[in-house]
Amino acid sequence: MIDTVVVAPTAESGGSSLAGVSWPSIVAGAVAACALTLVLLAFGTGLGLTVVSPWAGSGVSATTFKIGTGLYLIVIAMLASSIGGYLAGRLRSGWSGVHGHEVYFRDTAHGFVAWALASVLGAAVLAMPASSIIGGTAAGLTQGAATSASQTASPMDGYVDTLLRADPFATGAAHTQTDPRGEMLRLFARSFRNGGDLKTADREYVSKVVAARTGMTQADADKRVNDVVMQVKADADAARKATAQLAFWLTASLLVGAFCASLAATEGGGLRDGRWGSRYRR
Repeated sequence: MIDTVVVAPTAESGGSSLAGVSWPSIVAGAVAACALTLVLLAFGTGLGLTVVSPWAGSGVSATTFKIGTGLYLIVIAMLASSIGGYLAGRLRSGWSGVHGHEVYFRDTAHGFVAWALASVLGAAVLAMPASSIIGGTAAGLTQGAATSASQTASPMDGYVDTLLRADPFATGAAHTQTDPRGEMLRLFARSFRNGGDLKTADREYVSKVVAARTGMTQADADKRVNDVVMQVKADADAARKATAQLAFWLTASLLVGAFCASLAATEGGGLRDGRWGSRYRR
């Protein structure tokens, strides 16, 4: 006769009647992370304006400012994601009869999903205020108390003004009745769009306009045009590199935020269940 042994389900083998995902806690953590991110962005804007100065020899350098901005983005991601992930783990619904390793995985997943939702909400909701804050900071760093008219001017205005700047001590400057700035702006904007360059015919025409406008010799006008074209390319390349560096810093901050949110969620869940610091081992 074979005896039949019935094993009662325990906390290790039984399943929970509750869902494995607690959306209210995830949403709460994501919203908290977004709000804290906006607060830290506003604080960082004020902090950035205090460390720069328009006076020579004062304030931090451009390289230091770029590195500091990137590191601050990582700090924002660490703080906001950690708090959001902790709330997602601490506020989740309890799971009875779930293995410790499964609880660890679910808590980690709650933190990761809360970070993902916060990132999506941040891109959709915080894009406009964040852009306004960052744009205001950039305008303050580069222009100071610039008027609204100068803020709406074309970026090519400075280059064209450099081209048509006449020497006050030069003689024989032929100032025409029609200001060629509008035509030059359109020509430069069309030529340098998407990394282009002035065509040979356009370059010759610009040199002739500069020579007639400023009273310079044709050789000097050609040299000025070449110098300004090189300056346009150098500034465009610097902007490209700055954008690439910002993209790398943003990527690093997002990855760090995902890690911090997942880790904080496991700690929050452990505190809720009274297993803080546990590795969820058998």
